[in-house]
Amino acid sequence: MTLLILGLALWCAAHLFKRLAPEARARLGDPGKGIVAVAVLASVVMMYFGYGAAKETADVWWGRNPAMVGINNLLMVLAVYLYAASGAKSALARRIRHPQLIAVKTWAVSHLLVNGDLPSLILFGGLLAWAVVSVILINRAQREWTPPVAKPGAEVKAIVATVVVTVVIMLIHNWLGYQPWG
Repeated sequence: MTLLILGLALWCAAHLFKRLAPEARARLGDPGKGIVAVAVLASVVMMYFGYGAAKETADVWWGRNPAMVGINNLLMVLAVYLYAASGAKSALARRIRHPQLIAVKTWAVSHLLVNGDLPSLILFGGLLAWAVVSVILINRAQREWTPPVAKPGAEVKAIVATVVVTVVIMLIHNWLGYQPWG
């Protein structure tokens, strides 16, 4: 459990560093991007192994059932679309300010629906809390928002990316031993 918590803390620190200590981050210049990237990668590895180890002995308070798995899968398609819409600069990305962070929130909630144990509450709840705090900090620092410029074919790109990435995510989950289809 310690590795999971440390990984989550490192993830939050790496991502919030720019918002909480902008002068310190600016002093690092371009090399700071590499430092943050290494910290994020290390945090993902720590969370992955920490979560796996903690899940082995965790008590389960609620679990998967067909209804929740179906809702989880629908929310996951929405989360992937929100993320893809942001990258493609689709109509949705021009209407909502933080599509990637909303995607993370959607992802976290969907996983909490089907994973009712302490490691899941720490991992998914912690990442949900990080996304909420991130939106608050960004909105406070940058009150004005300019929507991205429309790109031709953005909707088609976002939909195609959503289908492809969703299938890849489901295949990876299946490969790791987590049956995402219910």
